[in-house]
Amino acid sequence: MKRAFILLLLLLALSPGVMQAVEVPESQAPQEQDVQPKVSLAEDMGEAMRREASRVGAEFQKQALSLFEYTPLGWDENTLISLYELALSLPMLLPKLVKHILDQGRALGVVGSFLVLTFLVAVLYAFTGQKRVMKRVEHAVHPLQRIIPDEAYPYILSALKIVVASLIPLILLGAYSLINAFIQYKAVWFLLIGRLFGVWAIGALLLNLLHESLTSGLYPAADRYGDVLYRRARLAVLYILGGTAIVWGAEAFKLPADIYAFIKFAVYLSMVCVLLLLFFNRRAMLSLLPELPYQNYKTFRKSFQRNYFPVVYGTFFTGVLWCFGYKHFSEAIWTKTWAVAVVYFGFLVSFHLIQGKLIRLSQQPTVTDNDDARQFYRSLRRLLLYASVVGSSLIILNLLGLLDPLIRLFSFPILRIGENPLTLWLFIEAILVFLVFNFLSTLLRSYLSFKIYPSIGVDTGLAYALNTFLKYVMFFVAFLVALRAVGLSPRVLMIFAGAAGIGIGLGLQNIAANLISGLTLIFGQRIRKGDWVEVGDTMGVITDIFLHSTKVLTRDDVEYLVPNSQFLSNTIVNFTLSTPTIRLCVPMGVSYDADPLKVEEIFIAAARKHPEFVQHRAPEVRFVGYGDSSIDFEVLIWIDIRNVARKKARSKLYFTAFEMLKAEGIEIPYPQRDLHIRSGLEDSILRRAPS
Repeated sequence: MKRAFILLLLLLALSPGVMQAVEVPESQAPQEQDVQPKVSLAEDMGEAMRREASRVGAEFQKQALSLFEYTPLGWDENTLISLYELALSLPMLLPKLVKHILDQGRALGVVGSFLVLTFLVAVLYAFTGQKRVMKRVEHAVHPLQRIIPDEAYPYILSALKIVVASLIPLILLGAYSLINAFIQYKAVWFLLIGRLFGVWAIGALLLNLLHESLTSGLYPAADRYGDVLYRRARLAVLYILGGTAIVWGAEAFKLPADIYAFIKFAVYLSMVCVLLLLFFNRRAMLSLLPELPYQNYKTFRKSFQRNYFPVVYGTFFTGVLWCFGYKHFSEAIWTKTWAVAVVYFGFLVSFHLIQGKLIRLSQQPTVTDNDDARQFYRSLRRLLLYASVVGSSLIILNLLGLLDPLIRLFSFPILRIGENPLTLWLFIEAILVFLVFNFLSTLLRSYLSFKIYPSIGVDTGLAYALNTFLKYVMFFVAFLVALRAVGLSPRVLMIFAGAAGIGIGLGLQNIAANLISGLTLIFGQRIRKGDWVEVGDTMGVITDIFLHSTKVLTRDDVEYLVPNSQFLSNTIVNFTLSTPTIRLCVPMGVSYDADPLKVEEIFIAAARKHPEFVQHRAPEVRFVGYGDSSIDFEVLIWIDIRNVARKKARSKLYFTAFEMLKAEGIEIPYPQRDLHIRSGLEDSILRRAPS
């Protein structure tokens, strides 16, 4: 309905007749900024597309050529000769090196020596007292297990272990940062110690995170190969951190530029080789990929499993190329393969975990019996799916280098409103913004119905009216925000308003009448969602009230769409406007031989046998007259029309009354006629008969 309404306004606004009617004559036009903007098609659309496509193609070609640019290594064969000569002369340089270390020790002074000593003591305690601290933490956290959910307790305990195990380097890094903020001491050794503290803190956090994830059962996919993976990953992490510390040390002590470049080259190349050793165990690495019930993920997993070693060796080859100076090429390959795969895997796993949690919450007994609660969790899952798809798509397109070219290709003007060009990309942005508001609107309304309205005692009909009002307000706000997203002013709505007025005058009176009637029904509270109404020969419950029509569901599961104008122009029976209980009259008849008082007792007892009848309104029996074959009664019972159909209530009462009357020996007569022949008539007939 909303899409059709917008399309109608756009079509009317773009039609030539409407535009001529809306335009202000030039002689009567006010100042230029107050003239209503004109809508027109872009004249150079095809040429703009071709021009932008050629530009994008040229940029792609330029980027492709830049991939093979060579970055100088900074060292050559002379560097190797210098290192060889330095190694040969190292014994001669030992006295000078010892003297330099002693001079640096005297330069440290008391404060520097204390810092170095503190560093050494902290390192020693980190390796000797860590287990003792861990046991104390587990003992202190154990009483909290009673108040922490069982599914969250292992993760909280592991998080505490990771923090405690990394506490010493984190404290030292914090103390160093505090000292560095208050003093302006920029000695080489002081800056290097700060970097080493950072490396130690990062390494401690990373190693403890790997230990808890792979060996503590927190990640089920790594149960079989967790220990193997942890040992290899620990070796790789320690080597990388140690190599980083060596590179920083070489930089801090200002080694010659070519020697420093060679050290970086050797360290980075060795890191690539160590990472290759980590990926040699194919089964262990593939065990990290969990089983997920998504077909595209299964295809991705099988493809990766089939091409595992080509992917690993290809990555190793690009790593070697990076070390030898082809950095642009290697980084582009890594970005478009591993980075895309990590983003895809991360979004998919996060979506799966969050959706699984939402599904478990929606399957609780308090939720499965509540329509509003189910709608709330459905809205959450839809918003989660939308955010995951849009977010991952934008990030992946950006990593592939396609997002900016696509934006440029879709940025050719297709419409002009005044001086504002409207492009296809702006329309896509407007649609994305509008969908966000739509999902948020549904989520907000379902949350209000699920949590807020019941807690403050809002009536069901009023809650539906408030939600309907909120829906259209959010729709209007989304429309305005979408206009702003495409760079248009709300003044453009003047065109649409004029077009809608002309359209109503030209033949949309019925649509306008139904729209106005819909607003009257929603906010007039005479017809509400959940009411049982009778329209003509149709009786059912109102399930939805739209702006144009109202949906009525009968007890036969047949849905009727009744125009809203009929509810205002015709007489409508609303069985639940004030109260859902109605009185039902059930006719009964018994033999003339029965005692009326006894019959009254039987009928009242039969009505009280059914708990689905309203019991706080006592049933009544009326003696209504003498029939041709029976004495006639009416049994008056009260029912809740929402729970019991009238025909079903009559049927239940007839069944029970029949059994009870039969048990008491009271006859239920059927219509009969007695024929009496007088004797004089018989003599006349015999006289006329032939002899």
